[in-house]
Amino acid sequence: MKKSRDDDLANTALEAASPPRGTTESLAADPDPDSGPRGDLSSLGSDSEINGFVNGDQKIDKYGFVGGAQYTGDLQREVPPEVLRQRESKWLDMLNNWDKWMAKKYKKVKLRCQKGIPPSLRGRAWQYLSGSKVKMEQNHGKFDEMDRSPGDPTWLDVIERDLHRQFPFHEMFIARGGHGQQDLYRVLKAYTIYRPEEGYCQAQAPIAAVLLMHMPAEQAFWCLVQICEKYLPGYYSAGLEAIQLDGEIFFALLRKVSPVAHKHLNKYKIDPILYMTEWFMCAFSRTLPWVSVLRIWDMFFCEGVKVIFRVGLILLKYTLGSSEKLKKCQGQYETMEKLRSIDPRYMQDGFLVREIIELPITEREVEKEHLIQLKKWKDTHGDLKYQPPPRLHGAKAINEAEPHSQKALVQMPSIVVHSPPVSPDSGSNSKKKKDKKMSKEQKNEKKKQEKKRGKVETVANGSTADETNRILKDEQNVTQPVEFAKELNQSMLKKDTQLQQSEQSLSSEETEQDTYL
Repeated sequence: MKKSRDDDLANTALEAASPPRGTTESLAADPDPDSGPRGDLSSLGSDSEINGFVNGDQKIDKYGFVGGAQYTGDLQREVPPEVLRQRESKWLDMLNNWDKWMAKKYKKVKLRCQKGIPPSLRGRAWQYLSGSKVKMEQNHGKFDEMDRSPGDPTWLDVIERDLHRQFPFHEMFIARGGHGQQDLYRVLKAYTIYRPEEGYCQAQAPIAAVLLMHMPAEQAFWCLVQICEKYLPGYYSAGLEAIQLDGEIFFALLRKVSPVAHKHLNKYKIDPILYMTEWFMCAFSRTLPWVSVLRIWDMFFCEGVKVIFRVGLILLKYTLGSSEKLKKCQGQYETMEKLRSIDPRYMQDGFLVREIIELPITEREVEKEHLIQLKKWKDTHGDLKYQPPPRLHGAKAINEAEPHSQKALVQMPSIVVHSPPVSPDSGSNSKKKKDKKMSKEQKNEKKKQEKKRGKVETVANGSTADETNRILKDEQNVTQPVEFAKELNQSMLKKDTQLQQSEQSLSSEETEQDTYL
């Protein structure tokens, strides 16, 4: 169990697969021995000076890349700000009422994931979709406990050697020992402690790195746990049995989607493990353009592993799916070379997302084929050595399988800013401000009382308009002496004069108060 899965990967797909797009392996092809430090593969791609980043000449794209195959530059079309704000508003409403949306409006959630999650909310949305937010709240403090633990030196040594290989053209991971590599180390180390029977697998590193680009280390760890346990169970365990089994499922589904491609691969005995291992285990994070990676991950977290199957099937269908395209692939080597250099048109996000939505491969078909291939596996290989937990197909299945309280979905701040210590001078200043505030409140209270007293006196003396009308009406019905009428008018004039003086006094006081403020 302590043995690294480097050997397993080397004996299967990673030997046959092309150098990962935008990683140090692609840079290391045919190194020049006279080129100084570039000949040292151990540091290539992890030093900012070697990558040409130190002078600031290279422009960073909107996703944090400074170069490599996944660098988008200024070519990516921008979503209009008003459309983006509208999408953000809709997503905030969904996230704040998550249980209601998942229970009653899941199809709408699915549709919005297909359109793409707004960048500002992508990290939070992934946590809600995968159930990692609930998982983290249910295991409060566990990550910190594992983070303080020393860990198994065998795994730690392997992890440390892999750090500089993960997205070396991204600003988070460009410097050896930088904050990105440190957090990646923490997340991967914590997983070896959390699941010591599985330990560490190379393919987990790019998955964790993508998560760290969108969320802090603790959230990224629990999101990684959900991917390993719910979305891709058994993928990263010893022997890689689960990925081999999914390879057979994938090849069987290919017969339905593209019989031409299936026949060609079968003719030259090209096993699925040779080309789909990195696709599936890294969720296409090291294969596709970055915009396509994000769009596919949005759908993957919502709909589950069927999205990964669909992407692979689409790439094979359009690369090997016609006799015209197979003219230059007359052999195993030529076919593998073709799969290493897939036409960029078929990897663009607009094309891929449309094809993914239209391809009729459901989770029911995946599970049906899984049972068929599992039976064949037992006939040829015997029982699986590692029994993974059942796979859950997407956010709805996870949400229903793991009941939780509403409190677990309350968004807590990731960054807490503590106020600086209060000095004696600042204490005296705050006291003065407090006294001023008290004085202001007292004046306002006094003003309210005076207004209230004025109203009471007015009503008591019958000086309101309604009361005056009533009195005048009574005077028409009852004969009264002239002296009494004059006396009544004089009394009313006197009260009106007092009221005007009172109002002037209040108006003056309000003016002074406003000037003071």
